[in-house]
Amino acid sequence: MTHTPHELLAEFPEKAAKLHELKVSNAHFLRLHDEYHEVNREIHRIESGVAPTSDEVLEDLKKSRLKLLDEISGMLT
Repeated sequence: MTHTPHELLAEFPEKAAKLHELKVSNAHFLRLHDEYHEVNREIHRIESGVAPTSDEVLEDLKKSRLKLLDEISGMLT
């Protein structure tokens, strides 16, 4: 189990300028970005032991994060 947060800049370091550009110019991307960070922070809190929950809730959150990451990745290419 990892306790490292999966921040978007860490996931796409070469796309920092594009991430910023889309955040300020695309409302749908901004919503995805914000939702990704919300889910990611919750996963990090659970994995760090700050917010205990069931394994199935954690797995559902991870699936949501991956779905968001896929959509964000598609918009970055």
